[in-house]
Amino acid sequence: MDTADAEVAAYIGRWRPSSVSPGAAAFARDVVAQAGPAGRERAKNLLWAAGRLADWALPLVVLHPSVAERFTRCAPGLSPVARRTLRTNLRFTGRRVVPQLYPADLPLPRERAKAPYSQAEIDGFLALADAQPAMGRQMRAAGLVCLGAGAGLIRSDLRDVRGTDIVCRSGGVVVTVRGARPRTVPVLARYHARLLAAAASAGTGLICGGDDPGRRNITNPLITALDGGTGLPRLDTSRLRATWLADCAELLGLATFMHAAGITCSQRLGDLIAGLEPAGEAAAVRLLGAARQS
Repeated sequence: MDTADAEVAAYIGRWRPSSVSPGAAAFARDVVAQAGPAGRERAKNLLWAAGRLADWALPLVVLHPSVAERFTRCAPGLSPVARRTLRTNLRFTGRRVVPQLYPADLPLPRERAKAPYSQAEIDGFLALADAQPAMGRQMRAAGLVCLGAGAGLIRSDLRDVRGTDIVCRSGGVVVTVRGARPRTVPVLARYHARLLAAAASAGTGLICGGDDPGRRNITNPLITALDGGTGLPRLDTSRLRATWLADCAELLGLATFMHAAGITCSQRLGDLIAGLEPAGEAAAVRLLGAARQS
């Protein structure tokens, strides 16, 4: 290194102006030294430009949410716990230093579980089904209620069920569900007799009536027929499914388990269940198809 280069290097090493922050000045000294400017004046101009850029860009770029996220995902040598802590701290700092890059989180819409029907309300719907003027309508209306509240079927699963899909097997009554999520569902015991009667009436036809399961409003006439104005709420297939879910949760002792385990978030249960294999049909019938008799 000749004398001129040494003088430029010394000047760069001493450069600590009051017009930029110490961190920006350190960044400028590092990059300009690597650039190797020819002469002190050139070095001065490069240092000023790099320092001003660093003062403006460091918070905006380094604390940008996408940069912080990439760093926490890709930085080597960090444990999962350390990565989560690092992300939390960087987000906190970013919100304080560059709040314009961290708009306030908006609550995302969340589908809440529908309220289950009471047993008295289910009995009321079944009584309205029995009061229908034609036997076929009685069977279809009762089948709708039993498939929803007794097996948790909804939407296309509910519309596609035929009488031959309801069978006595494995010590109980099961429904074979086809379509996007094929499965076999044990029917809660209190709905066995009525659902078997509806299945016998339907034969090879659809339990809820009609000829084309793809028709979207196939259950609407039945729902309208069960809107009897007798103090009952409107029949909602989502609430029928919620009724089945609540009855199954009670059978499984789910509330007791979650309370004992201190679990309030269902995502944790999903993470645990992902590593477990479901039991076979016979075990499922014993667990879910032997509900308390009405």
